[in-house]
Amino acid sequence: MTKLSVNINKIATLRNARGGNLPDLLKAAINCERFGAQGITVHPRPDERHIRYSDVFDLRPLITTEFNIEGYPSKKFIDLVLEVKPDQVTLVPDAPDAITSNSGWNTIKNASFLTEVICEFRKNGIRTSLFIETDPVMIRKAADTKTDRVELYTESYAKNYPLNKETAIKPFHDAALIAGEVGLGLNAGHDLNLENLNYFSQNIPGLLEVSIGHALICDALYLGLENTIQLYRRQLLKK
Repeated sequence: MTKLSVNINKIATLRNARGGNLPDLLKAAINCERFGAQGITVHPRPDERHIRYSDVFDLRPLITTEFNIEGYPSKKFIDLVLEVKPDQVTLVPDAPDAITSNSGWNTIKNASFLTEVICEFRKNGIRTSLFIETDPVMIRKAADTKTDRVELYTESYAKNYPLNKETAIKPFHDAALIAGEVGLGLNAGHDLNLENLNYFSQNIPGLLEVSIGHALICDALYLGLENTIQLYRRQLLKK
């Protein structure tokens, strides 16, 4: 079954808006797991506008499911990952001032850089995933870097789903088949929500994990965190 990893960045954003420790990020992470999350994702950015580097250290001993750290592999980020040793690191090509992830890796242009970084993580027993779009060439080249997985960037799917869900899913289905052919595990994330998640999970072969933050936390404002996590878990059940 596809696992649900809850991205808690937005909880940190809310905390940082007023200073202090409300809401309590650590308590929220523990509750997410208690309510059914099968992983916790954080994405510390250089300006620490949501998740702080100190949060990552505080969270590490508390996470009992899977801890996934996303980020651009700067030296500071690499050092953080090597010290914390999460279960998974997801590498994204974000500029320092990016509001949110908005593109996948060019695995041709960045082949040597990514291969070097991934080699270091592999030596330390950390599973690595590359944030990537559905371009078949980029997926095949991703395998050459020795990454364990790729995470499909699903913004275009979410945008086009209301217009024509069959058209929206096709490049992602095809990309999943290619990932399987070249031996890559498959994750996905970005703008997946209660409306489009079930169709996505049913039509993407080999989908191991989805990472969802913004939509899930927004839904939790209306529906409650426990109920929301359970609703998302149900969307991942194959029918």
